[in-house]
Amino acid sequence: MPVAVGFLLLAIAAEVGGTTLLPRADGFRAPFWTVLILALYGLSFWLLSVVVKTMPVSTAYAVWAGVGTAAIAVIGAVWLGEPWDWLKVAAVLMIVGGVVTLNLHGAH
Repeated sequence: MPVAVGFLLLAIAAEVGGTTLLPRADGFRAPFWTVLILALYGLSFWLLSVVVKTMPVSTAYAVWAGVGTAAIAVIGAVWLGEPWDWLKVAAVLMIVGGVVTLNLHGAH
């Protein structure tokens, strides 16, 4: 299971990296950035497919999507200049809370 968790973290990092780079692709008109983004998404999905061999797909996907979404929200606010307010903070906390709840429920 520790290997699956490591692969899941790498899958999240690849997805977050690809998503963070999306503005550089210029609507997929910039070839280098487009190829890099598609490669990162491909890597992310491949790693996720490896993870679900040993981890329930519902848990793996919830963690992948939830942590990725929360990370993108924080990256958008900190490095991409997106507005950040109490509603976004509350939404990110609910996402994290949902992922934690799903994982705790799945552990029983």
